[in-house]
Amino acid sequence: MSLKVPWLAAHPDSPFPPAEMALRDPDGLLAVGGDLSPPRLLNAYRHGVFPWFSEGQPILWWSPDPRTVFPTDAVRLSSRFRRGLRHSDWVVCADTAFAQVLDACATAHRPGQRGTWITDDMRAAYLGLHRLGHAHSVEVFAGERLVGGIYGVAIGNMFFGESMFSGESGGSKVALAALALRLRSMGWPLIDAQVENSHLLSLGAQTWPRSKFLAHLRELVAKPGGLIGPWTGWFGELPAADLA
Repeated sequence: MSLKVPWLAAHPDSPFPPAEMALRDPDGLLAVGGDLSPPRLLNAYRHGVFPWFSEGQPILWWSPDPRTVFPTDAVRLSSRFRRGLRHSDWVVCADTAFAQVLDACATAHRPGQRGTWITDDMRAAYLGLHRLGHAHSVEVFAGERLVGGIYGVAIGNMFFGESMFSGESGGSKVALAALALRLRSMGWPLIDAQVENSHLLSLGAQTWPRSKFLAHLRELVAKPGGLIGPWTGWFGELPAADLA
């Protein structure tokens, strides 16, 4: 790689460069290399950094400016969509099909994107975080059929969204709205959405200066009593119709 960005030291506990050192072009590229071990990943998220790279590239670490976030009280579903949910038989739950959600996100068609950033190494890394109780999925089921979902990482009182998918129209919207509702009930104010796109903005995402995001992040990841371990029990089963 010809860009002048730092290479991470080999030890998984080695620190990341300050986010302010990230490049402007490409926006947010902060560091290269390292590994995807749980200590490295958790350290990255605590500092507002996430991995994002394609097959054949070295591991690339990012902290973009601005940062895209969802306040958990601001996820927006259109009136038309909510009217349709009133008659929905979909049910939302958590951590019952993490690997399925991960694989569905990896294979989802996304306009303008070739391939996936959820490489085999990334898949293994997030499955490892899930087994340790730090990575979680929210699933939307129509009967036994998975029709939508979202997955990400939780630290303290902060949820870092990684990816979502729709197997049927609206499945990802329901997963996101249900996640926001449950997190809000627990006093968690933010979902990190990383990088803006028109779809996220239509659902209520906001773009914050990186400095503002990092200030909130430092406070939220330090909150005691984070929800480590399976979320299935406390999340329960939420009828999608309740989101109407």
